[in-house]
Amino acid sequence: MPTGYNGKILRVNLTTGVISEDTPPEIVYRMYMGGSALSSYFLLKEQKPGVDPLGPENKLLFMSSVISGAPLPGLTRYTVAARSPLTGAFGEAEAGGFFGPELKMAGFDGVIVEGRAAKPVYLWIKDGKAEIRDASRIWGKDTGEAERLIREELGDNRIRVAQCGPAGEKLVRYACVVNELKHANGRTGMGAVMGSKNLRAVAARGTTRLSFADPEKVREIGKKVLEILPTSVLAQNLKKFGTPMFVMPLNNSGILPTRNFQKGQFEGAEAICGEKMTDTILVKSEGCYACAVQCKRAVKVEGKYNATPEYGGPEYETVASLGSYCGIDNLAAIAQGNEMCNRYGLDTISVGVCIAFAMELVEKGILTRKDTDEIDLRFGNPDAMLAMIGKIARREGFGNLLAEGVQIAAQKIGKGAEKYAMHIKGQELPMHDPRGKQGLTLSYATSPTGADHIEAPHDTSFLTDGPALKAAKPAGVLEPVSALEMGPQKVRLFTHTQAIWNAFNSLGVCNFAAAPYTAFPLVSLAEAVEAITGWNTSLYELMELGERTVTLARMFNIREGLSSKDDYLPDRLYESLEAGTPREKKFTREDFAKILRLYYEAMGWDPQTGVPTQGRLSFLGLDWLIPKK
Repeated sequence: MPTGYNGKILRVNLTTGVISEDTPPEIVYRMYMGGSALSSYFLLKEQKPGVDPLGPENKLLFMSSVISGAPLPGLTRYTVAARSPLTGAFGEAEAGGFFGPELKMAGFDGVIVEGRAAKPVYLWIKDGKAEIRDASRIWGKDTGEAERLIREELGDNRIRVAQCGPAGEKLVRYACVVNELKHANGRTGMGAVMGSKNLRAVAARGTTRLSFADPEKVREIGKKVLEILPTSVLAQNLKKFGTPMFVMPLNNSGILPTRNFQKGQFEGAEAICGEKMTDTILVKSEGCYACAVQCKRAVKVEGKYNATPEYGGPEYETVASLGSYCGIDNLAAIAQGNEMCNRYGLDTISVGVCIAFAMELVEKGILTRKDTDEIDLRFGNPDAMLAMIGKIARREGFGNLLAEGVQIAAQKIGKGAEKYAMHIKGQELPMHDPRGKQGLTLSYATSPTGADHIEAPHDTSFLTDGPALKAAKPAGVLEPVSALEMGPQKVRLFTHTQAIWNAFNSLGVCNFAAAPYTAFPLVSLAEAVEAITGWNTSLYELMELGERTVTLARMFNIREGLSSKDDYLPDRLYESLEAGTPREKKFTREDFAKILRLYYEAMGWDPQTGVPTQGRLSFLGLDWLIPKK
């Protein structure tokens, strides 16, 4: 009898209406543990290559982990995965909140959704049972109204709802999945996959407590982490200012993405920073299941612009993407834009990048107001930004083009528009500039999901022998490394920390609750896995899980036709910034090519093709992925 997890995966075929249960053997749970790795495992085992991401053959997976839902800080995240309609590559996004733990307590470690329903439906899961229910009443409703109607119909306000929103129904390629109206599986278009299946929501309710192999040890670890939290400066600042606390440090360092990566400093940064939010529109700080960090924002805005606490508040990525990146210094408008995205189910990063892309095209004379439905799409115009969010979500007019993402939009516009489309593999760049944190060149270029800012911790945390480096030492990160290093030291730092964070992606651990950033020590995390599951494990095994997670996603992409040619950076990132980071921080294509090759070699991948070698696949227990001759 497993402890900490259920040993059951729910399988739902929307085409046939058949619902069944899988009971993977313990070795599958031990090898992959959940989240990203377990999702990749099922996609590689069961799904044929080349399926239409928006077709019925694309499987959609909701995966928690073997430790999700334990009453410890940060063990709250879950994964949604499929082939991405935005990139055609591995699609994956994590979210915190309460849905992942609720799914576990409802009796299942994950859900595999297959096929396509003939009409709108939602999935209802409670205490080991599931049913497909009619969703015609909620189809077309915003996320708040849909959640209210589902809870009203099922007669329980404690039901947790993960849904795709109207943007997912309209197949916006970067539609997200959102739970509790504010916790988003934001990237890679998983909401569009959900919408393509006519699946509006998954509702879960569990009344059964999880059992643990050593409950006293779990309590002891929880007490230890809570004692450490007050000593973590980052944790305390996250509680006070949320992730928008990063606005001013990045702006002061000259690497706050501004006006479509043209600049690294924004003259309106102080008007949109975390301190300003706390002093003006913040109602309260919030957190996810069993987490004391409380980094989430709940804001309220009244007047010309409106936002309600029900939909939370903007994270750093949203403040930057709808703010500095679009040249907008109106915090109230940014808060409304965040709420609109949560109501519609849109990834705020991709939304902001698409809008800023269009703004620069207008600036360069490639687009006119006639092209943009007479909306004055210029940098600094908050009303234009808000109008375009609605048009994108509804696929109206010019918004229909931007709903395709910047890669496809640029190809359709032509006239040199591709130069201004900031993406990798089709996914829009996040709000961090690699010109000042050069380890991000590897994060962005090699991420299997396209440009991703949480592939590994950022360089700036390891400049000195400070708290982050001390916390990462058990994983072999031993020496400070310059943010501008582009050689062997950076590759060593990146491969080690990438393994840590990818292990988190499979275990469902929040980066802001655990080392190297905050309170949950890496060694204690390994002890927690053992106390929860009863497995005799170690940090070494978790680091190997992290590498296995990276490699599985890499193999998925290779099977889908991607190669080392897809590990690139947009041309703009090789240019000096107009303002911000000093010009001497510029790196060259030659610098990047050298560090990319070093990374391939460090991972045990072919240095020319980036394909994992047969020996490394065998070492990771992935010999089943070696092509048969």
